[in-house]
Amino acid sequence: MGDILGGAFSAFRRNWKALVGIVLAVQGIGILLVTLAIGIAVAVVHDRFSAVFDLGPGETAAADDVMALLLAFVPAAVLLMVTLTVGAAMISALGPAVVQEAVVGRTTTFGAMWRRCWSRLPAVLGTVLLAGLIAGGPMLLVYAVCVPLVIMSADGSGPPAALFVLIPGVLVCLPLSVWLATRLGLAPAVAVCEGLGTVAALRRSAQLVKDGWWRVFGISMLGYFVAMAVGYAIQMPFSFIGMAAFLPSMLEAGDGSADPSVAIVGLGVYVICIVIGGLAGGLFQFGFPPLVLALLYVDLRIRKENLAESLIAAAIPTDAPAPPPAAAPEPDQP
Repeated sequence: MGDILGGAFSAFRRNWKALVGIVLAVQGIGILLVTLAIGIAVAVVHDRFSAVFDLGPGETAAADDVMALLLAFVPAAVLLMVTLTVGAAMISALGPAVVQEAVVGRTTTFGAMWRRCWSRLPAVLGTVLLAGLIAGGPMLLVYAVCVPLVIMSADGSGPPAALFVLIPGVLVCLPLSVWLATRLGLAPAVAVCEGLGTVAALRRSAQLVKDGWWRVFGISMLGYFVAMAVGYAIQMPFSFIGMAAFLPSMLEAGDGSADPSVAIVGLGVYVICIVIGGLAGGLFQFGFPPLVLALLYVDLRIRKENLAESLIAAAIPTDAPAPPPAAAPEPDQP
């Protein structure tokens, strides 16, 4: 466990430029697309806002106006979900791509990693979606049973039947979902490192984790917890700075003679600090767990398939010049 977590930190430190660059690029592209979709939606239905939100006492918004606003933002919501899914797949492919070079002592570049992740994106995206559906299937089944029960008992005529199904269902299905997620958690690493398709990568992940489920589960969960803790520690200084900037305006909140510009500036600095801290902490929170999973994949292959010899052979440069032959000793002169 210590070697895997230490190796993940070492890989992040040595290849932080490629890791941070790709995570920032993925987040930036996603934010740009979603912002553009929201801007288009606002421009299309801007005249409906006053009809829905600027109402007099006792007035009710028309159903057509409310429906128009909801439908206008549906494409933005769909684009947000698609962007989050594709971004998660891209970052999931990044960790194995970096580790594949790091285990043989090579560093990476932004361009090489971007091309590598982009070339394997369809397979990794398939593993992320299919593994999510398989692992989340039991919980989705519980919710599919409970939602109709909630609707039927909404009149209050009887006991909440959904609770009698939800609580036992969660207690039974949640461990099953965790077990499936752990069995399939190495599929992105398999898809990148072995070049397999979606279904083959899921089968290969289940095969590798088969005899070491508890070890994979414990180390992967610890990797997520470490990422959350370090990310939170990175966000803390930015939060303190933002709170210090916003504190004077909070102290003057009850004073009628207070300058409103102070509150506006303080709120602006607070929001900027929170956003910057969230982005800085998110770089580690998103980039570190895939490195841990990729190293777990390498570790399992070393234990089960003697991958160490292949790694040693790959680490030795093949183009090194051969040493010159030793000179023959000269014959003794008579």
